Amino acid sequence: MKTKFQADENGYYGEFGGAYIPEILHRCVKELQDNYLKVLESEEFKQEFASLLRDYAGRPSPLYLAKRMSEKYGCKLYLKREDLNHTGAHKINNAIGQVLLARRMGKKRIIAETGAGQHGVATATVCALMNMECVVYMGKTDVERQRVNVEKMRMLGATVVPVTSGNMTLKDATNEAIRDWCRHPADTFYVIGSTVGPHPYPDMVARLQSVISAEIKSQLAEKEGRDYPDYLIACVGGGSNAAGTIYHYVNDERIRIVLAEAGGKGVETGMTAATIQLGKMGIIHGAKTYVIQNEDGQIEEPYSISAGLDYPGIGPMHANLAAQRRATVLAINDDEAIEAAFELTRLEGIIPALESAHALGALKKLRFRPEDVVVLTVSGRGDKDIETYLRYASELIHNN
Repeated sequence: MKTKFQADENGYYGEFGGAYIPEILHRCVKELQDNYLKVLESEEFKQEFASLLRDYAGRPSPLYLAKRMSEKYGCKLYLKREDLNHTGAHKINNAIGQVLLARRMGKKRIIAETGAGQHGVATATVCALMNMECVVYMGKTDVERQRVNVEKMRMLGATVVPVTSGNMTLKDATNEAIRDWCRHPADTFYVIGSTVGPHPYPDMVARLQSVISAEIKSQLAEKEGRDYPDYLIACVGGGSNAAGTIYHYVNDERIRIVLAEAGGKGVETGMTAATIQLGKMGIIHGAKTYVIQNEDGQIEEPYSISAGLDYPGIGPMHANLAAQRRATVLAINDDEAIEAAFELTRLEGIIPALESAHALGALKKLRFRPEDVVVLTVSGRGDKDIETYLRYASELIHNN
């Protein structure tokens, strides 16, 4: 019997997941648990979701055979081009689905957290489309390094709230969003951007993002005559693009799953967000999972050059995949990610998001056979990271 890697009815992936929430949120979360599958599996929802993904978000996203990269790495490397979606990342898939669900549940106000800003932009975009009030929490550090995305959110009509607690990044933005939800449980729907948080969020987000692996299946069947690859590679912080990439393949042992997490300045330096490498079992934002913490159980501040990956936890789905050794997890350092981003840009004319660059950085750590079919998800485009890339390029020129 094959191992089951999806969530059970209580939201557990093996020993990871569940819903550890304050009493004040119990009713909201229970309401969501009782309704999300009924809505997501209804024909009316499926039709509206599919229609918006096609006509508004621009799906299906292409599966592109990267010929020069394939030659370099000695395999058939396909890139799943989530960077070509409306708003520039995979985040729009989940935002459309959750706001549709919120509307069906009679909610009037949407809140969200964001790190790199892509989920915030996607949520603000869908709220503009559906005439919903939108408040986005974003760490002050990320507000400064992702200024263009902040201005996009404001242009779309969202209120952006800079968070000044802690490290002023994604973890702290999530804390503030949860506090808001506690204060406004009746009319507010919290759109979580990744496969984190209390059940049903990890399962719900994975289901909404599973359009990625569904498309990979049909696109590979057309291009390769078989609907599965030998390798699936994706970056992982909270883990939504990775969950979407592997969703329809997790029980297929023919496929090797490779997850690239943010090594920062090195796993051993303390300046890292490599949760699976360093984390211990704990509770973060309502779920039981691996968390970077000290001996007293206090959460350590993560670090990554990528605003979307510096999270001290990991989605419970991915924690379980790592614990069961179903996935190979590699820590990719800042410099390795930036080098990989420049390589893709020069070889294929595609500028990836810094998050996606971590997945690309994994290629050098793997050994392929010429016949191997490899699918790597480019989760977002690099427009938002141009200033970081340019700074690195100028440092290279200066040092040389």
